[in-house]
Amino acid sequence: MSEIFKDFDDRIERITNKRAKLRDGYVGRVNRDGLVVFRPKRLRLSVSPRGVAMVVVAFIFFKALIVSHLGMALYQDRINTLRAGSLVEQAGAFVMQPDPATFWLADKMRPYLQ
Repeated sequence: MSEIFKDFDDRIERITNKRAKLRDGYVGRVNRDGLVVFRPKRLRLSVSPRGVAMVVVAFIFFKALIVSHLGMALYQDRINTLRAGSLVEQAGAFVMQPDPATFWLADKMRPYLQ
């Protein structure tokens, strides 16, 4: 008798869990036999990897534009000034450090800016 109650309790728990998942949205599909089955919607990333990549590329382009316009000596001087500042300025200095992609792109852009 207790096995019957355990099966019933397990089934009630599965139904409760499925209803909790369906609360966030669901998609209804018709099976081959004509039965409509509702499944929870998949969670999607709110930020796409393509969007993140575009932001990174745009930021590298921005840094290269600044380096090619100011010159490396003046740019490095301004980075050193930021490093001596507050915690937020130090974080900005860390982010604005030129990387190999920035150097390469700045070299390609320099003839067009001068």
